[in-house]
Amino acid sequence: MTHLFWYPGYDIQLENMVRADNCHLYDSDGKKYIDLESGVWCTSVGHGNSRILRVLMEQSKRISHAGFVYSSRIVEDSAKEILSLVGFDGGRCVFLCSGSEAVEYGVRVAQTICERPLLMTMTDSYFGAYGSASKKEENEWFCFDWEGCTDCPVSKSCDEDCERWAAIPRDRIGGFLFEPGSSSGLVRFPPVKLIQSIVRTLKENDGLILANEVTTGVGRTGAWFGYQHYGISPDVVAMGKGIGNGYPVSVTAFAPGAIGRLPDEPVKYAQSHQNDPLGAAVAREVIRIVEEEGLIERSRNIGAVLADGLEGIRTRTCKIEEVRARGMMIALEMKDDAEGSFADRTQRELAHRGFVLARRPGLNVLRIDPPLTIEQGDIERFLETLEDVLVELG
Repeated sequence: MTHLFWYPGYDIQLENMVRADNCHLYDSDGKKYIDLESGVWCTSVGHGNSRILRVLMEQSKRISHAGFVYSSRIVEDSAKEILSLVGFDGGRCVFLCSGSEAVEYGVRVAQTICERPLLMTMTDSYFGAYGSASKKEENEWFCFDWEGCTDCPVSKSCDEDCERWAAIPRDRIGGFLFEPGSSSGLVRFPPVKLIQSIVRTLKENDGLILANEVTTGVGRTGAWFGYQHYGISPDVVAMGKGIGNGYPVSVTAFAPGAIGRLPDEPVKYAQSHQNDPLGAAVAREVIRIVEEEGLIERSRNIGAVLADGLEGIRTRTCKIEEVRARGMMIALEMKDDAEGSFADRTQRELAHRGFVLARRPGLNVLRIDPPLTIEQGDIERFLETLEDVLVELG
């Protein structure tokens, strides 16, 4: 791959993939691999899903791209289904191309609406490759370090008795952008009490709540959206990755209350593939597949099998520091050794044996995010192989 700029921090290990089917990848020699990364967490309903392929073909024959002064009914129909899914009946949404765009669009709307100058988020949040959300500069953002909140012994809601809580400049914060679990790929889940306290306080002061569901949405965590594990109701939801099953489409959805606060002039954001019929059709079909095939429940059940198996391996091998899991979003924090990155050697050996998963750059953390359609037999084969690898590398 000498003619490409590759992902910074990642090494390409398998260059000759020629075919993919559900969670299986095949190289030019016919060797089969199980994709536990689901293509950077995108192929939520599996590679080469027949229903998605049919929509791509049929919609492409009709109209795939729109413009500034013309559109297609499929975009409006898809928007209605997505807004209904997040409980935003009467709201609006926009179709874009990437999760980074979806988050940034939501941020620009929030900065237009909010009277106070700062948006709040967690220090370990990742929101995309560009824009205000990626830079998180001090004049626009307050980043809260929640590390000390994990083991808080106090059962009541956060209040001024806590120094961390008292240090939040709430009089300057107009909105909260919540990433419910990815934590820049480390899979860490902020305490429910903390998030509910932040949301309640901001809502009392007309603050806006945004949820970044690019990685945690579309069933990845065993619920439609990660924020549902926290019992909160956001005003803005950004979706990406799994909503397109590998096709580059993302969505930013706005509740009616947020729309009602916008000024008359539109938010200044426009790009060539905004609200394209093809992307909208794919997103709608993904939602229907997840609903009709019961993939939310399947994510919980198969995810529990995977997490329980990993905990057993952690106990038996003593090579895994911690298993962090919610649905089919799982991180393995590995124990390092004097020879270098144990996680790196584990990842490479697993790839050699036919299992693809991601490693966080520079960290001893492996990510497991299989398609929601993965068969339990593939999970069981992975668990058996992982234990063998850890024992042999130990």
